[in-house]
Amino acid sequence: MNTIERLSTDIKDRKSSVQHIETFINPEIDALDTIENTEASRYSWLVSITAGVGGLLFGYDTGIISAILVYLGTDLGKTLDGSEKELVTSITSGGAFLGAGLAGLFADKYGRKMPIFMGCILFIIGAIIQASAFSIAQMTVGRLVVGFGVGSAAMVVPLYIAEVAPAKYRGRMIGLDNMSITGGQLISYGIGAAFAHVNHGWRYMAGLGAVPAIVLCCLLPLCPESPRQLIYHNKPQEAAIVIAKIFPNGTQEQVEQKVQHITFHVEQVRSLHADKSIWWQIKQLYVVPSNFRAMVSACGLMAISQLGGFNSLMYYSSTLFALVGFSNPVAVGTVIAATNFIFTWVNLMLVDRVGRRRILLSTMWGMVVALVCAAVCFHWIPINHDLSLKNNSSVGWPADVVLVCMVLYVGFYSSGMGNTAWLSSEFYPMEVRAVGTMMLTLTCWGSNIIVASTFLTQMENTTPSGAFGFYAGICFFGWIAVYFCYPEVKGMTLEDIRQIFQHGFGVKYANQLQREAKRRQQEAVLGEESGRNEKV
Repeated sequence: MNTIERLSTDIKDRKSSVQHIETFINPEIDALDTIENTEASRYSWLVSITAGVGGLLFGYDTGIISAILVYLGTDLGKTLDGSEKELVTSITSGGAFLGAGLAGLFADKYGRKMPIFMGCILFIIGAIIQASAFSIAQMTVGRLVVGFGVGSAAMVVPLYIAEVAPAKYRGRMIGLDNMSITGGQLISYGIGAAFAHVNHGWRYMAGLGAVPAIVLCCLLPLCPESPRQLIYHNKPQEAAIVIAKIFPNGTQEQVEQKVQHITFHVEQVRSLHADKSIWWQIKQLYVVPSNFRAMVSACGLMAISQLGGFNSLMYYSSTLFALVGFSNPVAVGTVIAATNFIFTWVNLMLVDRVGRRRILLSTMWGMVVALVCAAVCFHWIPINHDLSLKNNSSVGWPADVVLVCMVLYVGFYSSGMGNTAWLSSEFYPMEVRAVGTMMLTLTCWGSNIIVASTFLTQMENTTPSGAFGFYAGICFFGWIAVYFCYPEVKGMTLEDIRQIFQHGFGVKYANQLQREAKRRQQEAVLGEESGRNEKV
């Protein structure tokens, strides 16, 4: 009996006495994963970059609506008031909420690629409906369909990348999806500025959103299904081919061992999922303490990242900068989008070196300071209750300081929480990873709905100072929550991470594992050097 069969039998013997999903760790299993220590190929990066194009759907839509709202005029039959702008903006988040939920239900049954492909098709259809809209109702329907597509892609893309990425590069590879999101936002602002003075230019802005979806539809057939999904669907030979492409420097034995390593965990999941419905899987997020803690950490950070004010800035930046007196608000908004893109790259370069937790604790305090300063400056800007400047008022230095505060806020956000929140799908063990990532994405879009549908109303009723002060409070308490509840998992395999949340929120335990891994790595280096010296 080989290693995997022996361990699988051991698992089945133990299962009968267990009521919920329990983790069984065996050193022999870890010994099957040595291929992770070899150098990864460019192939894995190309696959991640291609899948990351899905982030452009999210980013472009988030950014372009800001310009569309400014230049719609009366093309939909009337000038939109504040509540209608909130409807047109937030309905996409509502559609994304539903799209993410459906994608989560089908991500295991049909694999990771199919929901991404369907998301692209829906986005193309929605973009066409928007570009041809002549009424608020048609525009709303187009935005809803786009939301279905955005939600599906946003839910599955980071999950897919997490499963094809080597452990040591996983943070950076998932970060490519975040780079695509911020890149899409930057492109959308550039297109918004380019078509700002074109007759009915907003139609071109909306229609061009179909381009990244078409590109991804064409490239997706070139990408493999994730090895874990191939093994889950009884295709180990195909999984071995993909693994060999990801780790070309690994030996044939290491490839086979990696297949055994994944198969062990897949079979453990399959045996526990036998005759179980999707609702049973969702239930496991709540009834299994370790799963619940993983969900609280992941979804908590995601909620803070959305409720902390960033998306209100993305959706309404042009409206906001027009409010404080800038003559070309879309161009000013481009500064915000460019800052977002640049500091997302900073996060991409640092996340696997510095670690998720340290980055969060080092940046979230800066968001609080920037938002507080902006709230104070808004006190000196003469704004009516309907969010218009008072007659014959000049803004002057407060507007410039608000812009600087927003640039600093976005810099801290993008280099920290904005991108790290999407990495949290790695917290979930495989048996609940799809539904856990679904809950993560639902949290994103549910929070998005709240922000998009209330920002202008909140600005009117609590004043801009009150709104930005409120966001500062959320970020402050979020920093405290991260300190106590968000563990460091850099460099760990997905199979190893599942141990963390069996020790509370695992902050101290994760630090202990990191120190032990560093010690083993140093011992291995010393052993190699000693061996070379003996040969000499």
